[in-house]
Amino acid sequence: MADTLTPAERSQLMGCIRSAGTTPEMLLRKALWTAGLRYRLKNKLPGKPDLVFPSAKVAVFVDGCFWHGCPLHGRVPKSNQRFWVGKFTRNIARDLAASAALAAQGWLALRFWEHEVEQDLVGCAFKVLKAVRDRQEAEC
Repeated sequence: MADTLTPAERSQLMGCIRSAGTTPEMLLRKALWTAGLRYRLKNKLPGKPDLVFPSAKVAVFVDGCFWHGCPLHGRVPKSNQRFWVGKFTRNIARDLAASAALAAQGWLALRFWEHEVEQDLVGCAFKVLKAVRDRQEAEC
């Protein structure tokens, strides 16, 4: 099926997609806040993590299934497939590079798919809580 929007309209529409403050991210943030964890949102770390716990050196990413190539839910649009395959490949490579750069700096990068957060919020929050507590205890 051909795109019904002009390239300018499509560009404007795609530009409105949020990179932060998504529903899954907000769900995880609220669950962690309720559990007593305090985090930072603004940071200059590689990959721009969604949540950062500086004292424990834990960075949390909530990756969208579409944009980050989820093996379960990610799908390539039928139109302009060459562009989209390249785009998703670059996104995945960038995610891996960011996680490696964080690890080289002594950070633990935790990545959750948006569907993981939506389906098992408590489990995701527990993984973050455990990682933060374990790394804080290891410092002492």
